[in-house]
Amino acid sequence: MADVAEKAGVSRALVSIVFRNQPGASQETRERVLRVADEIGYRPDSAARLLARGRSRTLGVMFTVHQTFHTDLIAGIYPEAERLGYDVLLSAAAYGRSEEKAIEALLGHRCEAVILLGPDAESAYLDELGHRTVTVSVSRRVPHARVDFVHSAEGKGVRQAMDHLVELGHRRIVHIDGGRGPGSAERRRAYRAAMRRHGLESDVRVIPGAHTEESGIETGRLLLAERDRGRPLPTAVLAGNDRCAMGLLMTLTRAGVEVPRDVSVVGYDDSHLSHLMPIGLTTVRQDAVLMAEHAVRFAVDRLEDRGLEPREAVLDPKLVVRGTSGPAPREPA
Repeated sequence: MADVAEKAGVSRALVSIVFRNQPGASQETRERVLRVADEIGYRPDSAARLLARGRSRTLGVMFTVHQTFHTDLIAGIYPEAERLGYDVLLSAAAYGRSEEKAIEALLGHRCEAVILLGPDAESAYLDELGHRTVTVSVSRRVPHARVDFVHSAEGKGVRQAMDHLVELGHRRIVHIDGGRGPGSAERRRAYRAAMRRHGLESDVRVIPGAHTEESGIETGRLLLAERDRGRPLPTAVLAGNDRCAMGLLMTLTRAGVEVPRDVSVVGYDDSHLSHLMPIGLTTVRQDAVLMAEHAVRFAVDRLEDRGLEPREAVLDPKLVVRGTSGPAPREPA
């Protein structure tokens, strides 16, 4: 700042006023100071300034690499955090880097609160984390943990998808399970309940899987192998999430199975990739922006008022019908 002040011909105090965007400097002076700062490559160290006040005003966000819905959530977190005067720091969980390591890195960088996107960590760890710092879990609910929760009503979303398929005449509807992924247990229960409600209990079939493209690819290969041995393909598949649905679509279409003429496919999330396929994916939409806004506000509210107890927001999902679902194929005579 002293270098900028000397070159601009102003006091250091005036440079501070300009960078804090406070009144007290003319427009001409502001432009000159900013131009000089740009010329010499100076950037104000906002982190150091905030730490000097005892606050970092930074929200840490833990996400999982390759989870496309997490990128949609992050895109919604940034503007809401900025609106409330907070910065955002990201830390990824990936193969070889655990969620705990990603979270501890955020705390090591003095994040005041952490927002966890689809955490898979043990409940005991999340509860302990919630006692250490303000913690928000998005897409996963952990009963009795001292954590704020933001998630969609998974059961409602699955019921909408199942009602849609049954109305189209589908009976052999298979569900690819999401394993330990966030929301998987609720979606699995809702699928079974919907099949019973529609009188299709004898056709219930849950195939173990995960929230990955590989899971959809493996399921597609399994169904095709069964077809070759004489077992008919299901008329519809409810995938655990969009990534799984896309893997399934790739495998089926490469084998000459026409979607939705032969098999209808429905995903879950409505991540941005569902819009980029040659044929649009029918899926259950979770409002990523609204979920992100709730998560940021929950974190900031508790930072500003330490007496607040953790809260929960349950948002309604919505079925988005596109090109991968259609009438059930006629059964061969």
